[in-house]
Amino acid sequence: MMISKSAYLFILSLILVIYYVVCGVYLNKLGYYNHESLFYIEKAKIMFEGVGNRLKIMGLTSPMIPFYATLIFTPVSVTLAPVLASAIGTGVLFYIIAGALIKRLTNDFYMWLLLAIFLFHPGMLYAACSGKSIYLVLIFFFLFFLNLFKFYRSNTTFHISIASICLVTLIFCDYKFIWLTLFFLPLVLSITIHSLNLGEQESIFRLFQSFNSPSLRRKLINKTFALYIILFALPLVAVLCYKLLNLTHANDLNYFNESPYATWNVLIDKLSFDEQTTGRIYRIPEISILISARVLLFCPMIFVAVYLLRESTYQILTILTPFAFIEFLHVKYDKVFVAYQYYLIFIILAVLCVIIKSHTVKNQKAFKIMLAIMVLVQIYFGGYYLKTSSIAEEKNFVNVLFNRTDDPTQEDNADVANYLSSLPDDAHILIDDATAYPIVAFTHDIRPLILPYGNSFLSALESPDKYADYIVIATAKNALTGYTQLNNKYIISIKKTIPQLIFRKVFETTDWMVYRVVGN
Repeated sequence: MMISKSAYLFILSLILVIYYVVCGVYLNKLGYYNHESLFYIEKAKIMFEGVGNRLKIMGLTSPMIPFYATLIFTPVSVTLAPVLASAIGTGVLFYIIAGALIKRLTNDFYMWLLLAIFLFHPGMLYAACSGKSIYLVLIFFFLFFLNLFKFYRSNTTFHISIASICLVTLIFCDYKFIWLTLFFLPLVLSITIHSLNLGEQESIFRLFQSFNSPSLRRKLINKTFALYIILFALPLVAVLCYKLLNLTHANDLNYFNESPYATWNVLIDKLSFDEQTTGRIYRIPEISILISARVLLFCPMIFVAVYLLRESTYQILTILTPFAFIEFLHVKYDKVFVAYQYYLIFIILAVLCVIIKSHTVKNQKAFKIMLAIMVLVQIYFGGYYLKTSSIAEEKNFVNVLFNRTDDPTQEDNADVANYLSSLPDDAHILIDDATAYPIVAFTHDIRPLILPYGNSFLSALESPDKYADYIVIATAKNALTGYTQLNNKYIISIKKTIPQLIFRKVFETTDWMVYRVVGN
C-alpha cells in the first residue's frame, strides 16, 4: 500500500519533532535555560499554582501567543513546557513549508534541501530546542508572505484578508513587527498600480497614466484605500483593543511592552547592551547598512529570491521590505542588538520564493547545485553568527550545543530556589519577580512566595515583619540590582523606618541574599 504525500509529510514532521524534543531535553538536562523560557515557566507556575487574582497575569503577559503556547504543555512538565512548545512548533513550521512545497514542486531534491535546513542549520535548532518563541514568529511570517504572493497571483482579496490575520498574530508573537506595516504603506500603492489593466509595463508610467485619467484615478484611489483597510485595519484595531485592555487592568496603555512584570525582554535587552558596552572588551554597536550586509552573508539565498522575481518590481519590493524593517529596528531600538530571529526570517522568505518560482528556471541542474552550495554556506554562517553573537544567551546556546558541557548560567538562581523549597511550608517569602523570576521558575512550590501579582506585596514591602518570614534581596554584584526595590538599599531604608526590626542573613550566593525577618 502506497503512502500518500500528506501522510509521508506528517510522518517526516513527526520524526523531526522527536529529534527536536530529544535535543531540547538533553540541553535542558545540561542546565541550559534562557530568560524568555524561564519567564514563561514562572508565569505558568503562577497560573497553575498561584494563590489570588491571576487575571492580570493571564491577560497581560506578553508576548501573549507564545505564553499561551507554553501553557498548553505545562501540565506535561512545567520546566520542559517551553522546549516542547518550540520543538513541536518548529515541526509544524516544517510541515507548513513542506506542504506548500509539494503542491508546487514535484522534484524531491527541494524537499531534501528543506529537510537539511531544518536538521542541521544551527538557527533552526536554536528555534526548536531553546524554548524561545522564534518558531511562532517564523510560522506567521511565512504565512503572511505566502498569502501576499497568492494575492499577487490571483488578485483575490481573500488572500490579503488571511495575510492581515497572520500579521495580527505575528504582532502578538513579537510586538516589534508592528513596524513592518510602515514599509507596506508605499508597497500597497505599487501593488494597486500593477493590478490596473493598463498598456504600460513600467510602474512610473502606469502611475502617470492613472493620474491623468479621472476614471483611472478614482479607481486607483478606491482600490488602494480598500487594500489599506483590508490589510492594516485588523492589526491596528487589535493592538488598540489590547492597549485599552492594559489601560483598564494596569492603568498603562503600554504596560504589556514596558513593564518587567509583563514581558521578559524589557530588562534583559538593557542588561545585554550594558554588559557589552561596559565590559572589559568593548563591542562596537551594530552599524546601519552593514546590518543588511550581514543578512546577505547569513542568507545568500536571498539573491536567488531577487533573481527569480526580477520581472516584477512590486514583488522585489516585497522581498526588500524586511531589509528596511530590520534597519528601522536598529535605528528605533539603538540600545538593543538585533536578535538572531530577525536574521532567520530571511531564510524563510528565500525558501518561499524558491518554492514559488523555481519551476521557471530552465537549467535546473545548475540551479540545484547553486542552491545546495548556498544551503551549506547558510549552515556555516548560521553557527558562526550564533557563536559570535553580541547577545550572551545566543552565544551560550551554541556553546552548550556543540561542547555538550553543563551550563552554569542559572546555578545561582537554582541554588536560591532549592534553599527556598527547603524552608517550612508555612514560611512566607517576599520576592520580586521583576528580576527574580528565574528563582521562582526553579522553586518547587510557589504558594509560600509573596509576589507582586498578589494583593499583599505592597503591604509586605512596607511592613515585612507583619507579612514575611524571609526576604530575597539582590546583592550589589547582581547586574539587575538597580531594577528592583528588594536590594541592599531596601534593607537600610526599612531599618530606618522600623529600627527594632532585625534581618538575619541565612543564605547567600553571588547575586542573591536570603534574610530571615526577626522581630525585636
